[in-house]
Formats: sequence, structure tokens, C-alpha cells
Amino acid sequence: MDMPEEIEKSRTRKKKEAKALQQIGERLTTLSEVQLGRMALPSDLMEALLDAKAMRSHGARRRQMQYVGTLMRSVDVEPIEQALMDIEQGAYRQTQAFHRLEAWRDRLIDGDDALMAEILEDYPDADRQRLSQLVRNARKERGKEDAPARSARHLFRYLQGIMKT
Repeated sequence: MDMPEEIEKSRTRKKKEAKALQQIGERLTTLSEVQLGRMALPSDLMEALLDAKAMRSHGARRRQMQYVGTLMRSVDVEPIEQALMDIEQGAYRQTQAFHRLEAWRDRLIDGDDALMAEILEDYPDADRQRLSQLVRNARKERGKEDAPARSARHLFRYLQGIMKT
């Protein structure tokens, strides 16, 4: 018995694949124009994504996303998915670093001198005097109820600066 080399996909399978492409398109609409531009997408797909981003009507956006899914059938999706994953993981890492800095700032203000020593050891470019003064100012400021948290923001920015070096 002679079997065809490629078995035709069921309607359910085709619908699932179309839905998956549409979901990738949805994720693409959350990116900025600059991020989309870096992906080297076909011009018609890029235009459709930008149109979808601008749409506010639910029905119109849903139809546009179906169109995006249709356009994506003719594109190699693997590099797009990889670029999306890289962007999303980069945003996750930035958020993690931001939270770590916030925790450091709070621990320093609360009096964690061991953390101060650890930071100075891990980041040799850090200025001990400057860091101590920022922590001291933030502690004084914390005692005042009506004072804005200016010193805590300065401390956060300083920590951010030494982490980048």
C-alpha cells in the first residue's frame, strides 16, 4: 500500500497552529516600534502589527490579529520566537536587578553593615565615604514623616551606578 509522504493536517490541528501564530502576534504587539524594527520582520507584517497596536475597538483588533496570524503563516517563526524570548528574559532580568537594588537600599537604611562591606568588596569602584553618607542621610530622612524620600532615591541611583561599572 502506497502512503503519501505528508499526511494532511486535521482541521483541529490547523486551528491550533493558527491560534499559536496569533498568540505570537499578540506578544509582538506589546513590543515597542524600535524592538519590532530590530526583528527584521516583513514590511506587511510590521505594518499589520503597528495597525493592531493602534486599534482600540475590540472587534477590529481581533480581526486585525487574525490577519497578523495569517501573515505569520508565511514567515519563519523560530527567529521571531527566539527574539521575543530574549526580549522578555531581558526585561525579567532588569526587573530582578531593580528589586535587588531596592532590597539593598532598604537593608542599608535599616543598618545592615555586613551588606555595606559586601558591596564595597564586590564593587571596588564604590566610594566608601559617599556610600556611608548616602546611607546616613537616608536614615535621618526616614525619621521625618513629612520629608520626601530624596536621600533614599539618591542612594538607589548611586547603587545603580556602581552596579553598571
